[in-house]
Amino acid sequence: MCQLCEITPSSRPSRRFFLAAAACTAASLALAPAVTAKEAKRPPKPQNVVSPNQALDRLVKGNLRYVDGVSRRHDFKHEREALAGGQNPFAGILSCADSRIAPEYAFDTGRGDLFVCRVAGNFASDETIASLEYAQSVLGVPLFMVLGHDSCGAVEAAIKSLKDNTTLPGHLPSLVNAIAPAVKATAGSSGDRLANAIRQNVIDNVAKLKAATPILSAAVDQGKLRIVGAVYRLVDGKVELVADGKRPAI
Repeated sequence: MCQLCEITPSSRPSRRFFLAAAACTAASLALAPAVTAKEAKRPPKPQNVVSPNQALDRLVKGNLRYVDGVSRRHDFKHEREALAGGQNPFAGILSCADSRIAPEYAFDTGRGDLFVCRVAGNFASDETIASLEYAQSVLGVPLFMVLGHDSCGAVEAAIKSLKDNTTLPGHLPSLVNAIAPAVKATAGSSGDRLANAIRQNVIDNVAKLKAATPILSAAVDQGKLRIVGAVYRLVDGKVELVADGKRPAI
């Protein structure tokens, strides 16, 4: 409490005293909202406030630990408590829904570190783009990664459907339509057809996210967001960054 505000019954405050007390009170009220606002904006995981390049470096190092079998022990209990009131992940991952691909494990991360969207074939639908727009504009995520993987069943099914000119049952044709551009773009290329299409599908969706207006494209242009592609190897868990043919992935 301000000493000027401590008034005893026997005291006879002067006019100067009241003016000083009023000034003290006004100053306290002026400072209170600023302090409250500062505390309210404090991120639940301060260590996640990083640049796009720092975020990528963190993913790379986390994957190396995962591959080497030396993943860190994560304190999920206290992470839950810290994240109850908010989140500030340091990276967003657009991953395949394949049960063998788990981004949180592959990059040795804890709760609240990754904003993950998963769909068979890891392609950017309108709903996925909207989710990532939220991640960037509201949560301030500085890095997105489109993560494909080898032996992808969705890409393989798209290749077979287009080759045989057959229509898959149910809603599966929607997957084929989304992946078809990558399959067609790599038709006739040397090397493994499936591997080529998987890589091209990653490149295509990185480009799609970079061009997504108005939110993601603007964030990329302003240097607030970096978008990269990668392929996960099932045999050893290694994540290999994919270059788009114009500039290196790192």
